[in-house]
Amino acid sequence: MKNNCWLILGAMLSTSLLAQQATNPPVSAPIATPEAAPAATVAPATAKTTAPAAKAVKKKAVAKKKAPVLELRTVPLVAGPAEVVASNVNVRGQAKLKSEVVTRVTKGQSVTVLEEIVRNNSGPEEPSAWAKIVLPPGAHAWVSSAYINASNQTVLPKKLHLRSGPGENYSVIGLLQRGDALKEITTKGEWTEIEPPTGAYAFVAAQYLKQESAPPPVAVVTPPEPEPTPTTVAVVPPVAPPPIEPPTVTPTPETPGMTNTPEPVVEEPPPPRIVQREGIVRGMTSIQAPSRFKLVSPENGKDIDYLYTTAKDLDLRRYKGLRIIVTGEESLDERWGNTPVITIQRIQVLE
Repeated sequence: MKNNCWLILGAMLSTSLLAQQATNPPVSAPIATPEAAPAATVAPATAKTTAPAAKAVKKKAVAKKKAPVLELRTVPLVAGPAEVVASNVNVRGQAKLKSEVVTRVTKGQSVTVLEEIVRNNSGPEEPSAWAKIVLPPGAHAWVSSAYINASNQTVLPKKLHLRSGPGENYSVIGLLQRGDALKEITTKGEWTEIEPPTGAYAFVAAQYLKQESAPPPVAVVTPPEPEPTPTTVAVVPPVAPPPIEPPTVTPTPETPGMTNTPEPVVEEPPPPRIVQREGIVRGMTSIQAPSRFKLVSPENGKDIDYLYTTAKDLDLRRYKGLRIIVTGEESLDERWGNTPVITIQRIQVLE
């Protein structure tokens, strides 16, 4: 009996010890941490630092500068040399934007103007004034191989069109005569590329060309007229006119009960409204509009003003498609109350 009691007590102690080990797991080994880095040496208070403290640099908003303003010429181009005033200007086979590009010219390049052509039926956004120029170097010229004498490379028919590409759908850029000698470059199908002859031409918008101004006129000096010979005239004493009596004014009696009506005050018209507007010139297709040209906003395309001028030497067709600054008198037309009309006094073109 006594042995059984000791056995039961030992079993209870063993069970209690096992439960305590399960409840309290062994503590994990400590993790070695790296030693702290030595503190940086602090300079004594008397030492002065030579490097200035860094300051945040604020970027100032730079206002976008507008392109320089230039006066646009209104004098047509004449036959002779001209200078290109823009970069990568398209040279086309015909005087319109829908024509194919034959070649390109760049700023500062010299071209030879044959004549200037002004188109009345140009689109609202395309230029009306075009310069017919000598075909620049590097441009291609093609003729039909069927009309070339293969033995001596000369033109067979009486007249032969010179084209800007190998096909009938390309623009005519010159005319050859029977017997003209050709210098072949390459052949493509039924067409032969040749060196452009002297008479080959193309077209470029006149607004991209500049010519030197004409020399000042020579002053004509006329010889002085001979001085007239003085003549002696007898002095006649003046005769006093008879005295004139002032007219007799008869006073009129005023009507009783009536007062003198004051004269109406005439109001002076308001001063003209001189404004300055910036926009792009567009053509008008409506014949009822007060002008054939208008100024539209470059941001949203809305109408700003109708453009009107009384100057005979100002051709507004030359400004179509250009961004301008116009100064003038602005007023309203009774028929077009929504859009004012500006009578041009000055036009400047923005590059």
